[in-house]
Amino acid sequence: MAGLEDILNIIDSQQKETESRIMSSAESKVREINKDAAAKADKAYSDYMKKAEAENLRSFESSCVSVDAEMKRRILKCKVGLIDEVIEKTLQKLRSQNDADYFTMLEKLITRSIRKDDGTVSLSSKDLGRLPAGFEDKLKAKAAEIGGSIKIDTAPADIEDGFILTYGLISENCSFSAILETERESIKDLASTELFRQVSK
Repeated sequence: MAGLEDILNIIDSQQKETESRIMSSAESKVREINKDAAAKADKAYSDYMKKAEAENLRSFESSCVSVDAEMKRRILKCKVGLIDEVIEKTLQKLRSQNDADYFTMLEKLITRSIRKDDGTVSLSSKDLGRLPAGFEDKLKAKAAEIGGSIKIDTAPADIEDGFILTYGLISENCSFSAILETERESIKDLASTELFRQVSK
């Protein structure tokens, strides 16, 4: 019986030793797996943070560009609005002149446009009704100086102020609203160009 007991003790000892080796190996493997997993997790976290930081930076820069562009658009819109306001006030000022100042200005404008040809000046019904004496004669004298001729049409033009100058088949609308509208569009074109230039920076 003693021999059998010794054999059983040997088997039990070997089994425990084998179990101990297996457990030790398993624990070592688990530590390796955990270490590898931790390294991979750290790398994944680091990569994610770098990517997130880069995306956040791009998003921030994009937002800054958008805000900057919007600010420039609003500033230019405000400038155009102010220009419109100034043009409207200018138009009202031109129209509110007394007759003497109004026709003096009209004479200067027409004189600058007179050419060496036969021309006709058309005025509004209001202006025809208050035309100062000698106004047409002054225009004819100016036209004669450069070898041309000019006359005032007795039929009223469909304008509120200013004049329409006609040479042959070509007529130029020089009413105050038409002149200022041309200037308004020129200014708006410049503003649009400036907007595109600034937004493209």
